[in-house]
Amino acid sequence: MRSRCSRRSLADDRELSSHLQGALRPARDGARHPIGTGAAAVADALFSGTRAGLVPREGFIPGRPVHVGAVDDALPPVPDGLEAWESRNNRLMLLALDQIAGAVEDAARRFGRHRVAVVLGTSTAGIAEGEVAFAVRERDGAWPTGFDYRQQETGSLADFAARALRLTGPAYTVATACSSSGKVFGSARRLIRAGLADAVVVGGADTLCRMTVGGFASLEAVSAGLCNPFSANRDGINIGEAAAAFLMTREPAEVSLLGLGESSDAHHVSAPDPEGRGALAAMAAALDDAGLSPRDIAYVNLHGTGTPLNDSMEGKAMSALFGTGTPCSSTKAMTGHTLGAAGACEAAFLWLTLHRGHNPDGRLPPHLWDGVADPALPPLALTVTGTALTDPRGPAAMLSSSFAFGGSNVALVLGRGGQP
Repeated sequence: MRSRCSRRSLADDRELSSHLQGALRPARDGARHPIGTGAAAVADALFSGTRAGLVPREGFIPGRPVHVGAVDDALPPVPDGLEAWESRNNRLMLLALDQIAGAVEDAARRFGRHRVAVVLGTSTAGIAEGEVAFAVRERDGAWPTGFDYRQQETGSLADFAARALRLTGPAYTVATACSSSGKVFGSARRLIRAGLADAVVVGGADTLCRMTVGGFASLEAVSAGLCNPFSANRDGINIGEAAAAFLMTREPAEVSLLGLGESSDAHHVSAPDPEGRGALAAMAAALDDAGLSPRDIAYVNLHGTGTPLNDSMEGKAMSALFGTGTPCSSTKAMTGHTLGAAGACEAAFLWLTLHRGHNPDGRLPPHLWDGVADPALPPLALTVTGTALTDPRGPAAMLSSSFAFGGSNVALVLGRGGQP
């Protein structure tokens, strides 16, 4: 796979061996399911398959509880001097960044702080703080002490992260709804290829807030129970909160970014193209960028939201490109849909799946659902608990997709070479 990629390089082989190293903090309920405690615990939960992280909670939609994936861990405080950026979203991002701080600091020493960029994705930013502040203003006639508009600015995530890490390279936030933190990998690769950075902190964060859950509920897109991707009984999404962070460089690593594809079909502001044309275009472009064919992909992490329209169009796109034999699953049945953080968190799931140190048996994330196939959807090779790669130690490539409102789509191909 690496040799195929090198033939497609725009400058030299190093540019397509951009790699990921980092840690993952996916959506979870910390008291019940420690899926985000560390790479080992996350891998164990991911490959075993669990829905314990999705719990019913009150307060998001008036009159009824909804299942959400919430992070219950105590989050680190913002560093001194950055109080104006105080928000749950930024502190959750800081929890993920803390796991790669050593690698980032090493890159800053080697390349210079001005040569390390930050590109992160989000959609909610600090809206939860804005909700609380607005309620106080309605009650008291004044904004609460300590509230700052920067808490809820969409672009605050990367600005905050760069300040917290003391990096002075380019820093910006991508906000394209549910594809936000998938698209950051393309932005980061362009910065490296253009010579504007030698290393890029990539990832994203999104946190729960009433506006987002209520917004999806107004679209009748929130499940009455647990989400049920690709089932005939699917009725909507569960929403989760999460953060994931990686360091991306040109240097070789166990797991590499092999290809990336983006598309913008602009079919509708909230509904996907019913035939999946935009999704298909993004996945095909990612394969072409990697120099791979569909048969080279060992596993696909589906967008798999559990809504009727998404699963219908994605099933068509998957069938058109991969046929019926490629193992695939939606991990949102474990984490919920983590919105702007989904692309990075599901890339982290691929990273764990491909990393021989974390997954020596080559297990694949299982698809958790009620097992009732929808006869209106093309059949897919949905994984079950225990599904594994034929060659757990050999070379492998995998694909993950994220499809967003407005038809903003992205697909990533990650891979590894032969046994070290």
